[in-house]
Amino acid sequence: DCQDATMTALTLAAAQTVSIPGDIAANIQRHLALMRAAAEQGVQCLVFPELSLTGYEPSLAADLAIDPQDAVLTPLRELARELRLTAVVGMPVRLAPQTGVLIGALVLGADGSLGVYTKQHLHPGEELAFAAGQGGEALGLAEELIALAVCADFSQASHPRQAAAAGATVYAAGVLISEGGYAADSALLEGYAAEHGLLVLMANHGGPSGGWACAGRSAIWTADGNLLVAAPGVGDALVIARRESGQWTGQVVAL
Repeated sequence: DCQDATMTALTLAAAQTVSIPGDIAANIQRHLALMRAAAEQGVQCLVFPELSLTGYEPSLAADLAIDPQDAVLTPLRELARELRLTAVVGMPVRLAPQTGVLIGALVLGADGSLGVYTKQHLHPGEELAFAAGQGGEALGLAEELIALAVCADFSQASHPRQAAAAGATVYAAGVLISEGGYAADSALLEGYAAEHGLLVLMANHGGPSGGWACAGRSAIWTADGNLLVAAPGVGDALVIARRESGQWTGQVVAL
């Protein structure tokens, strides 16, 4: 197929990170290190776990929440532009002073732009600390359209279905999945890949967060529902998918 041969090369990755509870400065340093490591691997789009910059800490979220334009993100935004790497980072946000705290996935563009995705579907209990968000725009990259999701968003089958109907070819979820939830949640994501013909990327926490024993094992499934690559367990890692000449290959880089 001539078309496949001319398809643009594309490299995506899940950044599996261990977040330090509430320590934004330390977590930013770790994110910068993972972004540099990803750029060395040619990654063009790097997705971090849910609330990666603070850890999954609902009790701290109101104090830590920022306006997405906050200068605290400047080092990350500048490095994204310098590396020509789009990074999707997890952060509690307020879109206006009076509004509730939203679970944000902030898209730090390779071109210096800033996109805001906010978690639409809350996990039971999250409404005590968070308000439901509005979702956000999909990202266009090398002929792909990447729809974002944050954790419980993917528990609603309508969420990936709407993404696929809108033309998405990649479904990228930043999550917190515990050891106990991993089997069911990974089966859901695998099913969406097959049902909707989506490449599905899942970036999970690589260590404990918010009292949960997170499972790590960040993973990427191809559009036929097959597991392309997964981290073997917990810890910091890059889980990478590369497309060349229409074929996807996977790689894990432990950090």
